Amino acid sequence: MTVTLRVAHSPDSDDAFMFYALADGHIDTGDLRYVHELQDIESLNRRALSGELEITAVSVHAYAHIAGTYALLSSGSSMGDGYGPRLVAKAPAPRDPRSALKGRRVGIPGTLTTAWLALQLYQPEVVPVVLPFDEIEDAVARGEVEVGLLIHEGQLTFQDQGLQLWEDLGAWWLRETGLPLPLGGNVVRRDLGRDVINQVARDLRASIEYGLAHRAEALAHASRFNRGIGEERTDTFVGMYVNDWTVDYGPRGRQAVQLLLDRAFAAGLIPARVAVEFVDGRD
Repeated sequence: MTVTLRVAHSPDSDDAFMFYALADGHIDTGDLRYVHELQDIESLNRRALSGELEITAVSVHAYAHIAGTYALLSSGSSMGDGYGPRLVAKAPAPRDPRSALKGRRVGIPGTLTTAWLALQLYQPEVVPVVLPFDEIEDAVARGEVEVGLLIHEGQLTFQDQGLQLWEDLGAWWLRETGLPLPLGGNVVRRDLGRDVINQVARDLRASIEYGLAHRAEALAHASRFNRGIGEERTDTFVGMYVNDWTVDYGPRGRQAVQLLLDRAFAAGLIPARVAVEFVDGRD
């Protein structure tokens, strides 16, 4: 009997690359049929709170709120290995950006994003202004907010508007912990049962491995979702967030997720401590 599952992810070139083989039928999924839904990450985070979707991309921050409903797949991570969400402004970077951020209005892409969680760990005394992620650069340029917290392609395009980098939170996290910054992952609803969950885990890993093994065709597909950044930047962006970390978190990646959520709990930023479990489809 065929089982239809909704799989939701962001309309970004990295997610498009990751799910390319699954979307275009390049892997055998047996009795599972996947129907893809595309939506911005903060909307997906909100939908996951109600357990609406069977499989979805979420921010690692959001996972702390849904761990009882969803299992975290060991494949599909977006890891910032020395880079990540970027704080930008019109003014040149101050000598001490962390202190200079106190009390400033910062455009953020959503309160469940890992970018916002990392910013709160970096400097909790900011005034957040929630904006669609793709409008933050313009809001900074117009002076509607003093600083912008950029995710997705904005990490590569902010200089096109003459904006200045104040801090890269992925670089800060690496300096702080020696670990990559775990930004997003993919989750599957626990009530689907072990067999389906394990097959979903295997199918997603196979899709990522196929894309990496057939990079040119997967990049051509991903370029349809690049929001006008061009082929060279699309290649760069995909390389940043679809790589060996995406195939599997690995020991350091798992450590990074646990440490991030442990620090978030210690700082009172998430409601409970989360003992993170990863599903790889092998049991």
